[in-house]
Order: sequence, then structure tokens, then C-alpha cells
Amino acid sequence: GGAGDGGDFVESVVGKISDFGDNEMREVELGDSKVLLVRQGGQLSALGHKCTHYGAPLVKGSLGEGRVRCPWHGACFNARTGDIEDFPGLDSLPCFQVRVEGEDIFVKADKKGLETSKRTGKMSCFDPEKDQRTFLIIGGGPASVECAETLRKEGFKGRVVLASKEDTLPYDRPKLSKAMHLTAESIALRPAEFYAHHCIELQLGKEAVGVDLGERKVSFEGGESIAYDALMIATGSHPRILPTPGFDLGNVFLLRDPSQANAIASTSGGKKVVVIGSSFIGMEVASYLADKAESISCIDTSAVPLQRVFGPRIGKMLQELLEEKGVKFFSNAGVSEIIGQDGKVKGVILPSGETIEADVCVVGIGVVPATNFLKGSGIPMTDRGEVIVDEHMKASEGVYAAGDIARFPLPFISGTTNIGHWQIAHNHGCVAAKNMLGKEEGFRSIPYFWSVLTGKSVRYCGHALNWDEILYDGSPEERKFAAYFIKGDKVMAVASLNRDPVVSQSAELMYQGKMPSASELKIKLSSANL
Repeated sequence: GGAGDGGDFVESVVGKISDFGDNEMREVELGDSKVLLVRQGGQLSALGHKCTHYGAPLVKGSLGEGRVRCPWHGACFNARTGDIEDFPGLDSLPCFQVRVEGEDIFVKADKKGLETSKRTGKMSCFDPEKDQRTFLIIGGGPASVECAETLRKEGFKGRVVLASKEDTLPYDRPKLSKAMHLTAESIALRPAEFYAHHCIELQLGKEAVGVDLGERKVSFEGGESIAYDALMIATGSHPRILPTPGFDLGNVFLLRDPSQANAIASTSGGKKVVVIGSSFIGMEVASYLADKAESISCIDTSAVPLQRVFGPRIGKMLQELLEEKGVKFFSNAGVSEIIGQDGKVKGVILPSGETIEADVCVVGIGVVPATNFLKGSGIPMTDRGEVIVDEHMKASEGVYAAGDIARFPLPFISGTTNIGHWQIAHNHGCVAAKNMLGKEEGFRSIPYFWSVLTGKSVRYCGHALNWDEILYDGSPEERKFAAYFIKGDKVMAVASLNRDPVVSQSAELMYQGKMPSASELKIKLSSANL
């Protein structure tokens, strides 16, 4: 029947129960909007239909055991409640009322939830009479924001301080290399009033310079210090510096923050741009500038871009995507010197002696953990500067670390690792918060990341630092494939292009421990290709 409109609510019949199989999700119309109807274990639930991260249609994702996974970037929501259970994104899905009368399924939804498809969990506020503790979070990335929000969602009533050396509100960093013109304000993860409303004290432009474990306090640039009862460190990475003469010339850029992204975008129009390093950052910058710069040259030490992550065939295909947009590659090459005129870059000299003209140079050769200020503090670290944590993200008594700086146990590989993904950082922050409150919850997510080049999204889940072989379903050359990275008889990672939701389905199978073995997969792929 038609949608009944009870002021702030809308209610109507959205389908017949006999049309729904178990383990099925479907997008259904409700009034002028849509909801996601999920039937699992004989139970029906109605949720917001769009992922809270970038608005992907969840019906195109994957339904796992008790959770719905987004097809684009792998965020997961509880299939009964809509609560966010894995990231990226910060908000949960709204959950609407469902009832069955005879054959008819009725859904009743509040209009605001229908419109936004987002729900922020209930949060506690600061109440010093109930809790006098101070929980201090250092760093302005997603691990810190998720940690602060989780503390409040879990009912913490003490003081929450989030100190960041950046002057801007915490922002959506993956957009910097994909849409370089965006301002820091336009990509803020939360508006300033959100933090104020939930009693999260934001202290911006505050750089931590030391941690005293005995006194339980952190000192900041300028002499101020803050005492803590629990500390969470998530200071992220610094871009790696190029140890080459001329690196300090004008118009030679690194990319880490919005002001650098904006400067590269505004300087490069109609100019000769050289990108050094075929990292994700380097390739995404080349992709963004391809139709704006006069020319783009990419220099890298490897044979094809991203070979270490994807292997040679996918790397070659990604290179060809960019070459078709006019990007030129200089492979198996390094940089001897950056040369300038009047203090600004004029060219880049290769080891062969060849000079490539350059008005702008962008260096993307990887990152190092921003943890120099922790040296000598007694916090356990690797030689590379990663903070060593356990499954609870705990580094030492009362001290936790998350995101790019953490060396953490990844159950999926039965070992420890360091992963600088956006999704992992959110997850670490959430796990750290729960353990700061004594909840003993371990990290067990499946890593998931994505890259966008020339408008095409490559997705990846799992973790394969090396592999014995790569199995392909489809072909990189045709730009439509799923690739399975095999070590022994285990699928360590899955990458795809134009094959959604394969990566999200695979991530869910990995999470449940149900990913087929390599030998099972080979049989499946050979029978599918007959």
C-alpha cells in the first residue's frame, strides 16, 4: 500500500515475506527513499541503504555472518543493528522498525534517518564528579578521532584530549592525492561543533616533543605538558625525504597535508611536472594532474609501478592506464640530482645523464613513522621507529599506539606487521579505546585498501608481502579481473578491477576463516573458465 506519513515517520509495505530467501539483502522503496532489507537466520532487519563512508549502495556489497560489507572500501555494519563494526567511515547505519502482518513486510522509518542514511552512536559527556581521569590522544588522524568517539560511545565520562600538531580539524587524508584542490575545511571528518558537543577537547597546532612514562605526562613544543591516566599515540607518518642535491629547491613538493596538495594543484596547471616514485601517492598525483599539466613524467627504480604490491602484470596495466592519459614513465631509473634556476626547479637528472625538464617536482617515495619524539622514552620500538604493540594496541602500561606507527599482531598472517591503511587506523583507534577502558578486546580485522587511477578503482584485501604465484580470474590486460595472491596453499590477498564486490566478499570470507584454499580456488577457476 501507499506510504503512511505520520509527521516525522514514514511507514509502508515494502514486500512479501515469501519473496525473501534467508541470507538475502535487498534494496526496497519506502516513501521517496530506499532502505536495505536483510533477512538472515529467519530474522528481518531494515537499515540505511548507503554506506556512511562515501555513500556506496550496500545492496551491491557482501552479506557475511551477521554483517553487511560495503562493496567499495570494505566498511562493515551489523546486519541486525546497523552498528559500524569495521571501517572506513565513522557513523553507523540507521536501523528502522520492521513488522510482518500475514505476508506483508512493513517498515517504519524516521525521515531524518532515511534521508542521511547515517546514525551517530549515543555518546557520554565529560562529568568530573563521576570520573576524574584524563585520557590523552596524540595525533590528528582517523585513529585518534575513532578512539575519542569510541571512548564516549563506551560511556567514558573523564576528560578526553585530542592534541594534533596540525592546525586543521582532522580530515579525510586519502582524498588529498585523488582530489588535490579540496580545502582542509571541505574534507573535515567532523565539524568543530561535533567535538565540542561530545566533550572531546581538540588542541590543534600542538606538537608532542616527549613522553615521560614515570610521571605519566606528555610535553609539547613551547614547554606545556599534559598529565594523562591513559595515553594513545597515533602520530602517523612523515613522507620520506629524497637524499639528492636540489631537493630543497622551490616547487619541489612532498604530499602529506591539504596545504601541500593545494600548492601542487595550483602550481602545476599548464606546467611540466615530474613525479619521483611510483607509490600510490605518486601514481594518484600523476592521475589527478594528467589533464591539467602540460606534461607529466614519472621516475621510479622499479620496472613497473606498484610492482611490489600487485606484481608485474597488474603494475604494467596501471602504467598503461596512465600512459593513455599522456603520462611518460622512466622505469628502472633513480634520480642523481634536481637542478634549478633562480631558486626553483628546472630539471631532474637521471643516473644515465639524461635531463627531464621540470617546473614542478612531486616526491612520493614512501613514508617513515613520525615517532622521533618517543626515542629514549622507554616505549618499545623497532629500528624503523614503529611502536611495538600487542593485540590490544598496548605498548606499555597505560600507553597505546595506533595507525601508521604501530607494529601489531595481524591474526590473518599469524605474525606482526606495520600497515599504513586508512581502514586499519580507524580500527586500531577503536580497539585502543576499548582497551583503555579495560575491555580486553583484540584486533582481528582484515586489511582493506583502494586506489583510484584515471577514474578506475583498484581494491585490495588481505596482506601479501610476497607470494608464490598469482591466480587470475579474468585478465589485467582486459582491465577486468580478480587476482589471488597465493603463498603455499593460502590465499593471502585479493585485488580487483571492475569486479565488485569480489574483494569485499573475499575480505568477509577471510574474516570468517572460510576463504577457499589455493587448490580449491584453482579447481573453481578452471571449471568456471571451461
